[in-house]
Amino acid sequence: MKFDSYHPMINLIYFAAAITCTICFKQPVFLGISFVCAFAYSVKLGGLKSFLLNLCLIVLAFGYAARYASYEHFGVTALKANFIGNQITLESIAYGLTNGLIVAIVCMWFSCIFRLITADKIVYLFGRISPKLSLFLSILLRTIPRVKIRAKRIEISREGIGRGIKQGNLLQKFLHLCSLISILITWTLEDFVESSNSMKSRGYSLRGRTAFSIYRFDNRDRSLVIVFFWCLTLVGMAVLFNQTTMCFDPMIIMNPITSMSYVFYAAYAFFLLLPMGLQIVGEYRFAKMRKEAYNE
Repeated sequence: MKFDSYHPMINLIYFAAAITCTICFKQPVFLGISFVCAFAYSVKLGGLKSFLLNLCLIVLAFGYAARYASYEHFGVTALKANFIGNQITLESIAYGLTNGLIVAIVCMWFSCIFRLITADKIVYLFGRISPKLSLFLSILLRTIPRVKIRAKRIEISREGIGRGIKQGNLLQKFLHLCSLISILITWTLEDFVESSNSMKSRGYSLRGRTAFSIYRFDNRDRSLVIVFFWCLTLVGMAVLFNQTTMCFDPMIIMNPITSMSYVFYAAYAFFLLLPMGLQIVGEYRFAKMRKEAYNE
């Protein structure tokens, strides 16, 4: 029942649609829905680390808005003058904050992708279209967690000889950090070469090579795809009715919110929250079955 247990194509459809809508929709309500759903889903999957990362992304988004408003001057609603005498306008702040939040939300979606889209799913999705691309993506996705593990191993071993990044004076700490990074880069490059040679030995780039797959598109996947496309159809209607855009120059203008707009908002929120709901329900059922088996 968990979302990561569904067919990889469904995972791809969901994240591709979520990221596309996040980038294209600048209307405040749609942007707020994207932000809340991406924030909640990333925290659900990543826990405290994702929560702290998301807070940092929000701070960076506001910082970008402040920087953008200081150097880009358009709009008719002047707020105040900066230190060089240029006017800071409400429109430039709103536009900068919108762009900053869009980048932050996309980063949140990618944090979810890194946790749900595994290397075998990448190989399955892109293996027949472009084997080299699928190999590159699978290696790239598993590189980040491997680098973290290797960095911890190197640091533990170097602490045993008194060369950890927290040992010594300030200059020694810096030199120890440089040594750790050098070892880590060398180890990672060697791993890339070994992986490349291993895949060539297995005939990965040969024409006509087939790949084993455990994924099957069953009725459960079809039902979820139907629900997704119903929601995306309503979201597409919102695009046709110009409910997802917003004008920032020379003034902030957006279409009025009508009773039909709430239907579009509900469909968009339901689409983005559905995978997290499936994840919660799947974990609850698994915990319940495990408890029942333990009691027996």
